[in-house]
Order: sequence, then structure tokens, then C-alpha cells
Amino acid sequence: MPSLVPPTVPIGFLSARPQPALDAGGGAHLRPWVPGDARAVMGAYQDAEIERWHVRRADSVAEAEEWIEGWRGGWAAETEASWAVVDSASDVLLGRAALKALDLADGTAQVAYWTVPAARGRGVAPRAVEAMAAWAFDTVGFQRLDLEHAVGNTASCRVADKAGFPLESVRRSAWLQTDGRHDAHVHARLRSN
Repeated sequence: MPSLVPPTVPIGFLSARPQPALDAGGGAHLRPWVPGDARAVMGAYQDAEIERWHVRRADSVAEAEEWIEGWRGGWAAETEASWAVVDSASDVLLGRAALKALDLADGTAQVAYWTVPAARGRGVAPRAVEAMAAWAFDTVGFQRLDLEHAVGNTASCRVADKAGFPLESVRRSAWLQTDGRHDAHVHARLRSN
């Protein structure tokens, strides 16, 4: 069935070009994932806070390699754009920033991120999310980015606020975590912001 409106972002826009690296400022850089990041990813997913809010754990380097391959494949499939957030000088992993559930026709995506314990409290996550959002709006032409987090995840709420994602609503009992169901804050940023 043909659509009556053209897609916001043309299909093939991402897959036709290499995934870019993005400068997040303050010594942080977003770059595409490489297989050599697997050991650092496995270590990150041993952190209690990442496990708690992302409900995942990597039990081996091989498993982390599979995740990275999936994150890299998301670009070619135009379903996800995921970056390693690294120290600009040392290339040490600081975190992850991603646009998930890409809907190119509608021009929407969901923001996801985490930082390793050593990078927390330094503004890495807000700068990474801001750099990724600027690219999504200015280069690709997305219209809306959604950012959700469990209400109890106050650190993610601060990241959303600092990155310019105002709170829109609360989704009741939206997320299943290891300790039960959680309400979720819904933040969003529009291209016009």
C-alpha cells in the first residue's frame, strides 16, 4: 500500500555512507564500534548500575563481540545507530550512545546511553547525547528523538535535562526490571528545539 507522504529520511540514507565519528567536546569522541572493544564492553556490563537499568550482563568476550556485531549491523540495516563513546586522546571506552528503533519514514528514534563508572559525573553522557542529537537533526533530518528511563534512574533524568530533552510524561508500569515493574519518564527533543 503506497504512503501518501514521503519519508522524512529517505530509505538508504544511512546505509549508503559510512557511519561518522562525532566530537562530543570535553575530551569525548563518538566513533563506530570495533571488535576490539569487546573486552571493555564486557567489563562495562559487569557494573551494577548498567546491569540494573539495562537488564543485561555480558558473561564473555565472545558475547560482547556478538553485541558489537549487532550494533555495527544496525547501521547497515538502518535499524540502529550506535557509537562507542571514547576518550579522544587514549581511545579508552567511556560509554555508549545509540539511536534505536529508527523509523526513517516517520523521522523518529529512541535514545539510549550508558557510561562506565570512571566516566560518571564528568558530563560525558549529556555531551554524547547532545552530539548524537545534533547529528540526527542537522545531518540526517530526524524530527523527534525520544528518551525514556525508569523513574528511579535519577542520573538518566539529569542527562536528559542537560541534553535538552524536556520531560513530557510518565508511562506507568512500563518497564520490567529485575526487581519488578517500573514507571518510566518520557523525555523528547524535536528538531525545532
